Amino acid sequence: MAGAPSPSPSPSPLAIGRATLAFGLRTYVMGILNVTPDSFSGDGLTDPDAVAAHAEALVAAGADLLDLGAESTRPGYAGIDEEEEWGRLGPALRAVRRAVAVPLTVDTTKRAVAERAFDEGADGLNDVLGLLGDPGLAELLARSGKPAVLMHNQRGRAFGGDVIGDIRAGLEAGIAIAERAGVPRARLVVDPGFGFGWEPEQNLEMLRRLRELKALGCALLVGTSRKSTLGRVLGRPERERLWGTAATVALAIAGGADIVRVHDVAELAQVARMADAVVRGWRPPEARP
Repeated sequence: MAGAPSPSPSPSPLAIGRATLAFGLRTYVMGILNVTPDSFSGDGLTDPDAVAAHAEALVAAGADLLDLGAESTRPGYAGIDEEEEWGRLGPALRAVRRAVAVPLTVDTTKRAVAERAFDEGADGLNDVLGLLGDPGLAELLARSGKPAVLMHNQRGRAFGGDVIGDIRAGLEAGIAIAERAGVPRARLVVDPGFGFGWEPEQNLEMLRRLRELKALGCALLVGTSRKSTLGRVLGRPERERLWGTAATVALAIAGGADIVRVHDVAELAQVARMADAVVRGWRPPEARP
């Protein structure tokens, strides 16, 4: 099409746990497992058996990988120390690891928690501070060989006047820390941080301009599921934001997302599959080699 931008090359495949994610062929669905009593979306579970059963249900519904977190990151959350976080996370992680074989990332900002999680079978890190928090996380990643999701977090930062410019600067800072520690860019996934310190209008701009972040050369994860911007636009509480989430997931895939992080896996895996058919192309089964 005349005037259309050239597509960015797909990121390198990512080895994580027993899987290899081949980006560019389809969008991968990450299911959310919250082991918190104060999750913003009200889906937190504290019983390890219940968490494991939910993990099995998410995988059966179409989750390609799971993200397990034990400290809420909702706006205004009260932080917890590493012992309390591990007290929640450890039993749940062991139960989930016994229950499912899909890749499992741990959502933490603390090296001590991540290290124990890796020892218990977690396959990667999801850091909402993008390696700009605990200075030991980059060294741990280098030593362990595990991949990581680095998120840009705008909370507490002055807005520089350009949403994507701020996001790129934050992500580039985290990538630089990782590379200095010996973690190759190919083991990093970036997340623009939808809902983390942005006004609704800025979150929506982020989605409109998402493809600009492909220039970083990393796989791109987007997490819009049930977030407050959807509530502001739709006037709906957390549990009634599925259709708003579906719209943002489809648009994120059109904008270059490689992974979408969601609560409602059964429904949004179908959204991802349909969006992929449009964005990446589709052939009927009988026509495939």
